[in-house]
Amino acid sequence: MNSITSPAVPRRRLRAELRRARQQVGLTQEAVAAAMDWSLSKIIRIETGSVGISTNDLTALLRLYQIDSAERTDELVALARAARQQSWWSKYRGSVPPAYFQYLEYEADASVIRQYEALLIPGLLQTEEYATAAIRQYRGRHPGHGQQPAGHVSPRVIKTRVEIRMTRQQLLQRPDPPSLFFILDEAVIQRTIGDKKFGRAQIARLITMANMPYVTIQVVPFSVGMYVGMAENYAIFSFPDAEDHEVLYFEGAQASIFSHDESGEIVVYRQMFEELSKTALSPEDTLTYLMNIMTDIT
Repeated sequence: MNSITSPAVPRRRLRAELRRARQQVGLTQEAVAAAMDWSLSKIIRIETGSVGISTNDLTALLRLYQIDSAERTDELVALARAARQQSWWSKYRGSVPPAYFQYLEYEADASVIRQYEALLIPGLLQTEEYATAAIRQYRGRHPGHGQQPAGHVSPRVIKTRVEIRMTRQQLLQRPDPPSLFFILDEAVIQRTIGDKKFGRAQIARLITMANMPYVTIQVVPFSVGMYVGMAENYAIFSFPDAEDHEVLYFEGAQASIFSHDESGEIVVYRQMFEELSKTALSPEDTLTYLMNIMTDIT
């Protein structure tokens, strides 16, 4: 596992496989706990992915689940080992909220990322100067950006979070970068060019990224007026393995919410994103818009 991947996907796949295997042999979590001489909380934590599982515990559990195929056992053991790997951001544990780590895991493992922003340039597209200003000044928490309320962020924390954000952008340099789709309200752009300290460099960064073959940027112009979802910042993560369900990140006023279920919420946001893509300027027109702004910035 290299520095720009994470254990999130193997962890989620392993917990799903273990839950499915238990159900196939007709065992309850209570029955498994009794048979393994474990606490009930241990099997619950294993199945929710909140704790890892050792190789010895896993092989014993697989025997209980009547999985005797050497190939299948090796596959699940490999998943368990991958799920316990450390990521590049592990050294920052304790410096950022747990939700931020969860966001980083999904971002690193996604094959497609769709993100809508009404407030700020997305973290993957920010310059270092913009990131520093956003972290220092923007009120509220946001795993995609890593902010805390203004006045509560120390210089050390600012430095750490800018470092994390710049490291996150290494996934754009991978041989197999994810496909990135960004839709930005025009207010994001206008707010950016309103600050002369970093406006020109940040717009130049957007132009550079918009020319990348795996990046699509669209701007929703003010002329569209009000539209559905205009105040909801969210990201949708899709993964290369069909068994890994999409994950929706939604930034609420008070909390960060990740939706992993199939309740239909993710489908709603996917449809909203696709409809907004049709309403926004095309990628080509967005690039022209950005280049005209660069010409006008003095």
